[in-house]
Amino acid sequence: MMLDAAVFRFAGIVVLASLALAHWVHPAFLWLTAFAGANMLQASFTGFCPAAMIFKKLGVRPGNAFN
Repeated sequence: MMLDAAVFRFAGIVVLASLALAHWVHPAFLWLTAFAGANMLQASFTGFCPAAMIFKKLGVRPGNAFN
């Protein structure tokens, strides 16, 4: 798996999980959705992504978006 795919999959899991938690547990979990969205937005401008750094350290092969 490439780094880009790993980051996008992780972001998708976080967003969907936080929406499910907000629906079935407590609406405050929507803040996690907002945080994930804000992090994806800033990563698109700056190229800085903490999840990409962690996946790199775990040995995931680099992709095109996150070098």
